[in-house]
Formats: sequence, C-alpha cells, structure tokens
Amino acid sequence: MNDSTGIAIFGGTFFIVWLAFVIFYIYVMWRIFEKAGQPGWAAIIPIYNIYILLKIAKKPGWWLILMFIPLINIIIGIIVAIDIAKNFGKDVGFGIGLILLGFIFWPILAFDNSTYKG
Repeated sequence: MNDSTGIAIFGGTFFIVWLAFVIFYIYVMWRIFEKAGQPGWAAIIPIYNIYILLKIAKKPGWWLILMFIPLINIIIGIIVAIDIAKNFGKDVGFGIGLILLGFIFWPILAFDNSTYKG
C-alpha cells in the first residue's frame, strides 16, 4: 500500500463519518422543529431553517436580517438558543449548553420528553 492509497482510505472514511454526522444533525433538527409544531422538512432548507428557529424562540422574523451581520449574529444566536431552551422548559444553563456543546445538547433536546411551551 502506498501513501496515496492510505490518504484515499482516510479521506473516504472521514467523508463517511462526516456524512453520518450531517444526516444525524438534520434528523435532530427535524425532530426539534416537529416538537415545536413546525414542519420538520424546514430543517433542510438553508436560511428558512434559521427563520423557523427564530419562530420557535418567539422572536420576530426581521431578526433574520440580524443573523447576516457579523458579531451581531453571535449575540442574536446566544439569545435565540437561550430562548429556545426556555420555550422547551429548560433553564438558561441548558441554553448555554446549546451554544457551547451543541453536539450534545441539541440531540438531548430532540430526544428527551420536553414539550414546547408555545
């Protein structure tokens, strides 16, 4: 086995793992959207999925514009994550978890027995 074969195997394995992660994350967001009474398919539509997250957080739709402004979008993202956590009956700490450890907390939100309070 030469170097290029090893690199190709690594690249193919990395792609498969990445693809599995992306599919799982789409499923997680789909579940969260449906728990909030929104269409699950919206999770796969770019920009529209952010609009739906704003609706789940009970924020006005025009905040979508703020998501395209550098640095402002970070602040808006934090506010939205905390409000999404609150709307599912979680505390601010869980909202911070959605921000800092999203790969753990978003699946928890998707698969736990919390209900949307909206």
